[in-house]
Amino acid sequence: MRQGPGARGQGPDREADLVEIREFFNRAAADEEHYPSTIDPRIFHVKLILEHIGDLRSGRVADIGSGKGRFARLVKERWPMAKVAAVDLAEEMLQHVPGGIHRVAASMTALPIASGSCDAAYATESLEHAVDIPAAIAELARIVKPGGRIAIIDKSAAAWGRLETPAWERWFDRKELEKLLGRHCRSVRSQLISYWEDVEPDGLFIAWLAQK
Repeated sequence: MRQGPGARGQGPDREADLVEIREFFNRAAADEEHYPSTIDPRIFHVKLILEHIGDLRSGRVADIGSGKGRFARLVKERWPMAKVAAVDLAEEMLQHVPGGIHRVAASMTALPIASGSCDAAYATESLEHAVDIPAAIAELARIVKPGGRIAIIDKSAAAWGRLETPAWERWFDRKELEKLLGRHCRSVRSQLISYWEDVEPDGLFIAWLAQK
């Protein structure tokens, strides 16, 4: 059994299994309502990611736990010449990723991407499904070059129970991920965020923004 937040009712009560998670999301790929292929570009999550990863007109960026590539799609639209990789465990999710984006079927804890090859990497509501959180963050940092940017958007452990979740899902303490990112990055900050920039955050979402 995983200790930490999970033991306090803020995360899973048993270890995740990669096969189980992959099968869950391969089935979920048919559910466009709950797992959409697109996202409204006005949502603050999108704006924050695009602002933090910066100018990528000829760079490389990895969307880790990309699902159907809804964020990767907008990154590619913003920077058409950038090399964008959508990485997800579920092959069926990747089938929905639009052309021009490199599809990579892999676990967050074992990314088949060269060390220091990316200018930026981000994970939006995907770290919560990783089987090993420290290992997943270490992989995020490994693939980013020195000076590169890392962004994570996920749910706060303080809000645990507000939504129905799969048995393995994990939500995070703000300082917990700051500390894990701080092992690999020279600067780390975090902030509570809402879907909309002009709406006061309700405590559900946190963004962690780091520079290696």
